[in-house]
Parts: sequence; structure tokens; C-alpha cells
Amino acid sequence: MFTRGSVAVVAAALVLAVGGCGGGTDEKADVPEKRGSAEPTPARSPSRELVKWVGAMCESTTALENLGTESAADLEEIRNPDELGPTAEHLAVGYLSRTPMRVEDVERDLADLDPSGVPAADRLLDAWLEKLKGVVSALDEVSPSAAFDDAEGSAADVDRLVRSLTPPEPDLPALTKKDPRLAAAYRRAEQCAPGWKPAEETASPHSTGPLPKAADGENTGACSDGACEVLVTSTADITANGVSVHVSVGDDHVTFRTAGTLMQLGGAGGEAGFGDELKATVVAHNEDGAVLRFTTP
Repeated sequence: MFTRGSVAVVAAALVLAVGGCGGGTDEKADVPEKRGSAEPTPARSPSRELVKWVGAMCESTTALENLGTESAADLEEIRNPDELGPTAEHLAVGYLSRTPMRVEDVERDLADLDPSGVPAADRLLDAWLEKLKGVVSALDEVSPSAAFDDAEGSAADVDRLVRSLTPPEPDLPALTKKDPRLAAAYRRAEQCAPGWKPAEETASPHSTGPLPKAADGENTGACSDGACEVLVTSTADITANGVSVHVSVGDDHVTFRTAGTLMQLGGAGGEAGFGDELKATVVAHNEDGAVLRFTTP
């Protein structure tokens, strides 16, 4: 059994153990100080390549959002055409001609991107490409000539495909919340800024500037081998690489008609494809006519 004196001795020993052997001084033990987590390690600055990659993703996403908005407006106009304006069939032909090419442009832009180096971001890119591939494949089955059979129905089918092009989940903004490098690149990429708009096209279908000189003038016979550049001022029947094309030039569009297809392009830069045999490009277009380049793919 402990005596009162022995308890005192034990207590004194505990005091010495806790206080250390510093002889009662206030000196602290030489213990390494732990680093707290109050100040997080700053994120690495994103590479120029990653900023460019993220910007391209934002630009393509914006292009599809704009296309969806314009597609809905086009469909509404086709359903309720102005009595004094083009017919529903005419409007639908233009819509069915240009919309697939715009989707293909986005698919091509995304397909040209190299891996970002961020696995989650690269999975998002793959998901986008898979979705675009399915829509492009479905659009390939739609001919502009379908507008003459069912203008509203054919346009509604295409609009439905366009509106299906919503960002895969998790989308880019969601990924930036989990990856500091992506977040920093997102902040630096101008295309990702709120309200960003792509630069206006320099070529306008209503341009009043002079047309450039066509390499083959108005000699449509030069197109027989599938390679030519000609001026068409109103209409022309052109046979190129075995494909017979009737071309009609209006004030704001160029129409290409073959036995099985009909395409309408609205200004310089537009392209019309005729299977694996022929491609037509609108080099320039104004109220005086259009300079067209025919090539074999």
C-alpha cells in the first residue's frame, strides 16, 4: 500500500517528466514544427498547349450551341414561311444542305486535337467524337431533295439530330473543378470566357466586291477531267469527272443539282460533295455570279 509520502514522490517525478529536465525554465523542446495545411500548394501553370487545347474545346462547344439555336430558328421559319419570301421547300433545301457540313466542321476540328495530357479531358474528347460520329453518319443519309417530299418533316429530323449534340458528362466546366491545371487553362483560354463569340466570317454571301478572275473563265468544258475553276453568272450545266451538275446562282445562294442530289450553299467557302467522284467549292460569290472550283476528292 502506498503511503502519503510515496504518493508525493510519484507526483514530483511526473512533474519532472512533463516539464523536462530544463531546470524549471520556459525553454521549449527542440521538436520539428509540423507544416499546417492552411496554405495549399499553388497549382502549376498550364502549358501553352493545354490552354490552346481547352480553348479549342470551348470553341467547338460554342459552335454546336450556336448551331442548335440557329437550327431551331430555321425550323420555325420552315414551318411558318413568310408569304412574300421563299417557300418552305426552298428554305428546307438550304437548311438540309448547309447543316451537315457545319456538324462535320466541328467533328474535323475536334479530331485534329492531340491528346491533352489530362486523362479525364481526353475521355471527354473521345466521348464528343463518338457522339459526333453517330450524328454525322445519320446526316449522311439525308438528301436535300427530301425537302420536296416533306419540307417540315425532313428539317425536323435534322434539327432533332443537331439538338442531340449536348456535351457529354462530366463536361469541361465540371472537370475544371477537379483538376487545377484544367481550371487554370480554362481561365486563360479566351474562347472559354463568358459571352465569347467567334470572329465574323470575312467572306459574305452578299459581298458587293468584285469577283476574282476564274482560271478557266466561263469555259465549263474545262471541267470534264474534274479539275477546273469557272465563272457562272446565272445557270450552267457542267459535266465534271463523269458527274453532270446543273448549277444555278442566286443573289444569296448557289444551288447544285444532280440526278440524285440537290445542295444549296450560301456564299464563299461553301463546299458540295458528290460521292467519291467530285467536290465543288464556292470560291467567291456576289450579285454578279459565282466563281466555282471543281476538284476530285
